[in-house]
Amino acid sequence: MASPKGIVVQKYGGSSVADADGIKRVAQRIVATKRDGYDVVVVVSAMGDTTDELIDLAEQVSPLPSPRELDMLLTAGERISMALLAMGIGNLGYDARSFTGSQAGVITTEEHGRAKIMKVTPGRVLEAVEEGAIAIVAGFQGVSQTTKNITTLGRGGSDTTAVALAAALNAQVCEIYSDVDGVFTADPRIVPTARKINRLAYEEMLEMAACGAKILHLRCVEYARRYHMPIHVRSSFSKHEGTWISGSIDDQPEDPTMEQAIISGVAHDRSEAKITVVGVPDKVGEAAAVFTALAGAEINLDMIVQNVSAAATGLTDISFTLPSTDVTLAMKTLDALKEQIGFESLLCDDKIGKVSLIGAGMRTHPGISAKFFTALADAKVNIEMISTSEIRISVIVDEADVDAAVQATHTAFDLDASEVEAVVYGGTGR
Repeated sequence: MASPKGIVVQKYGGSSVADADGIKRVAQRIVATKRDGYDVVVVVSAMGDTTDELIDLAEQVSPLPSPRELDMLLTAGERISMALLAMGIGNLGYDARSFTGSQAGVITTEEHGRAKIMKVTPGRVLEAVEEGAIAIVAGFQGVSQTTKNITTLGRGGSDTTAVALAAALNAQVCEIYSDVDGVFTADPRIVPTARKINRLAYEEMLEMAACGAKILHLRCVEYARRYHMPIHVRSSFSKHEGTWISGSIDDQPEDPTMEQAIISGVAHDRSEAKITVVGVPDKVGEAAAVFTALAGAEINLDMIVQNVSAAATGLTDISFTLPSTDVTLAMKTLDALKEQIGFESLLCDDKIGKVSLIGAGMRTHPGISAKFFTALADAKVNIEMISTSEIRISVIVDEADVDAAVQATHTAFDLDASEVEAVVYGGTGR
């Protein structure tokens, strides 16, 4: 019989279930929520760094493994942790049933390694819950609607699974458990004085996730915003209240005494590279040809900068950033266009990092850019590219300068806590 308090969806990351003791601790936590009178549906990641280890193993066997077989291999990680967790809950005297992504009704597109969720039909999960059981669902995976093959959702896919399930089940909240107490003003591994943020609007969290904050995946936040699903990010290693993510920045109170902080936090990302197309003829349609080709190869671009063309030559340079994993494909795609477009050469720099300043308050406060750039200059950090939105300023810097840039920015905007608040309970940050 379903609980009158409703359903809570809990997601536990790899560091929370890294070993047998971790799994037992998580099992106790889940059972405690069940005792509080909630129906519990759990989404679980693979143990520790299992996914990375399986990728390493696959590459030792085959330098270019089949995407279908790689997905089949990687989904094994979550199957291990979901079954062990169900055993741990059973050991505490509660009924738990584990389900793969496909058994839980996670229907996806057919792209292996980065499938998108099309719909969730959680019939078996609901049935288990109505019979009083705790349902454990493998994160990060689903089944293709067309091919019926097993698919994976890409990095951070377990967060997306959790929010999608929560929306499909009309859950009260989606709790994302990790190895830190919530979302902090910067990565605690770089800035020990980072402060925990109590509440964020979806837009602010979207910007932070897009800019490299590893605590939540971008797609997960997009999904939550679309379905108005509140997310509570907290630690599985403590009982502390975490960070609540809900509502829009437009819903913030107008009362000046209640004004939120100008800056929410500083995010960074070391997983991007920069490609420059040198000597592009400055005429209509050339940039379109470049970006159409990259779109055809399904490469996501982040920042784009086009220089003013040199009057003497009529040529310009176009630079953009993209995930490091897509560099080889992008260079190959652009190389095939060289004769058609007539550009001079391609340059690639994979030793870069992105540092972003995020906060809804910057919409109404002038001088944020000046303060940010002054802080970077004082820290002797050179800026290569700049990109802005209404609530974000991002810069590309040399990879070696990322830590210094994050620390300098964090201090310049008075985000440092007077004492160390952030505790990293586990995980490698890998």
